[in-house]
Amino acid sequence: MAAAIIKKGLHYIKTKEFRDYLLRSCGSLLQVVFLLSIYSVDSTHFWGPVANWGIPLAAIADTRKPPEFISGKMTLALCLYSAMFMRFAIKVQPRNLLLFSCHFTNEIAQITQNEYRIKGLDPLRVNRR
Repeated sequence: MAAAIIKKGLHYIKTKEFRDYLLRSCGSLLQVVFLLSIYSVDSTHFWGPVANWGIPLAAIADTRKPPEFISGKMTLALCLYSAMFMRFAIKVQPRNLLLFSCHFTNEIAQITQNEYRIKGLDPLRVNRR
């Protein structure tokens, strides 16, 4: 009995009617996520970029930490990573605008974080060997 209810519920979630209901009744964040993605919700082209949003959110949260905790090497690596995947998101067919927006946000966050790190470090406190 429970398995049939779960199966019916999963089938309903995948229907166009359910997606239309969510777009009409939910807030703007959900609308943006669905409008940026031309893929179905059960596709990795949707859930991959959604899961990837953790990187720019962490970078934005790290701007509240003291600049000594920000790694310059990691910030540079994430800048290069996001630049490559922004290009990939545009070149792949069909274009993955959700992935592009995630990496664009990450690129801006990493550049801001690196600027914060550079301006926040006092050159007189750095050990010179």
